Amino acid sequence: MLDYHLEPPAPADLALWSLRGLGAIDPAFVAVRAADRLELRRDGQLLASRPSGAPLGRMLSELYGAAWEASPTLRAAGAERLLTSGFDELFNHLDPYSRYLSPDEARRQRERRIGQSGLGLRVAARGENLRVTEITAGGPAARAGIRVGDRLAAVDGQEVDGRDPSRAALLLEGPAGSSVVLRLRRGSQTRETSLRRELLVPQTVRADKRGGILWLTVSGFTVETASRLTRALNDGFATDPPRGVVLDLRGNRGGLLDAAIDLADAFLGSGEVARTEGRHPDAARRYLAGGRDLAQGRPLVVLVDGRTASAAEIAAAALAERGRGVVVGSASTGKGLIQLVSALPHGGELLVSWSRVLAPTGWPVQGLGVLPALCTSLGPEALAEGLAALARGEAPMQAALTRQRAARAPLLASESAALRGTCPPAEGRPADLQAARTLIERHGSYGAALMRPLPQ
Repeated sequence: MLDYHLEPPAPADLALWSLRGLGAIDPAFVAVRAADRLELRRDGQLLASRPSGAPLGRMLSELYGAAWEASPTLRAAGAERLLTSGFDELFNHLDPYSRYLSPDEARRQRERRIGQSGLGLRVAARGENLRVTEITAGGPAARAGIRVGDRLAAVDGQEVDGRDPSRAALLLEGPAGSSVVLRLRRGSQTRETSLRRELLVPQTVRADKRGGILWLTVSGFTVETASRLTRALNDGFATDPPRGVVLDLRGNRGGLLDAAIDLADAFLGSGEVARTEGRHPDAARRYLAGGRDLAQGRPLVVLVDGRTASAAEIAAAALAERGRGVVVGSASTGKGLIQLVSALPHGGELLVSWSRVLAPTGWPVQGLGVLPALCTSLGPEALAEGLAALARGEAPMQAALTRQRAARAPLLASESAALRGTCPPAEGRPADLQAARTLIERHGSYGAALMRPLPQ
């Protein structure tokens, strides 16, 4: 953190914040800074103190050791609880995305970045029942003959229902290679089946060609997202090429940055996709497109909403900035910080925000998010007015998009709020799909919505 975090934290501040985490476990502890020393008190009495300029690691080790010896409450809580509390308090003073992950949390995060250990099914509450709502093709559940609509009644002999779906989710989770027995009901029939959990890469790309348009839904960015999108584009254009493409990123919470860069590259021939900057010299990077437009220059509409975040925002911003696609929907989340992942000896991880993402024109994604060229979150009347303006060759969001392009970090919260207020973040709605279709069918409106392309 001393070398990599976006803002240069003082070692004494980091130590003080961490030590205050002791009080969350044992309220008898109080950590204070007195002159040039850090003091740790228990029940009002000085327990230990160290010079605030001492090496951070040694200082924390000695003060934590003194606290451990003095407090049965800390020893009963255990070392992992101690670590978690200290890091939680420390990170409360930094950005929203830097954090500590316990060994179990780190394992689950790694699985989400790469794939997921699972059964190849998704369940959801339907009234008081838990129903299977999704089956991963080729996964354990599919091979066992489980179908969408089956009711989940028990996991490893423990009954589950729709009144407590989180409990069922915990019972279904487990490491790759472990087994679980499910009791399922289909109509009047009940059966039990044993499934072995596998490392499954989520199906993040779904393609559907209808009405002369190729609809691509991307739900996240994993190691296989870009290759699956490439395959969907190649298949979609192999015979009867579509009039246009809709890239649906609504609800996409992000994932791997490289996967988002590769996705944008599938529609861009060349030019900058994004750049990052930070305090550490290695944090400054430029990401360039170097492939070919697999959509063959056809109109591209990118759907975003208030839940579109992180890597998904980076891809959407690049396609809009390069004048390759029209963004439709609402302001996105505004998560534009990149975390450096540092493995700890005991299997945990530290995620430290070390760089911020900038769009090709230099504005920060963090706090701002992506603004659409056609807003759908202000209601049907405003959407109709926006479409009418585009039909006249006018860009309804031009003023806000121009202000966004001129924005630079650090950005005042008031400026960010004002820009986002021009098209408030909202959950995706059916009107988004109809607006996308309208733009592809009306070439003049689509052209009016496109941002002026940047130089290659």
